[in-house]
Amino acid sequence: MKSHTGMGKRVKVTGRGKIVAEQAGKRHLLEGKSSTRTRRLTGTVEVAKADVKRIKKLLGR
Repeated sequence: MKSHTGMGKRVKVTGRGKIVAEQAGKRHLLEGKSSTRTRRLTGTVEVAKADVKRIKKLLGR
């Protein structure tokens, strides 16, 4: 099965096999969000446990 190219661009698999992605909520409507909140949304986080199985399937792992 081919891997889902779109998912490949959105997530990264670490050396230990964990899946990390950018945190959601920092694209638009930023004026209404506090600076503290937008700073907290910076960087990558580990993907939720509930989504891991689906994402791994899309990546062909």
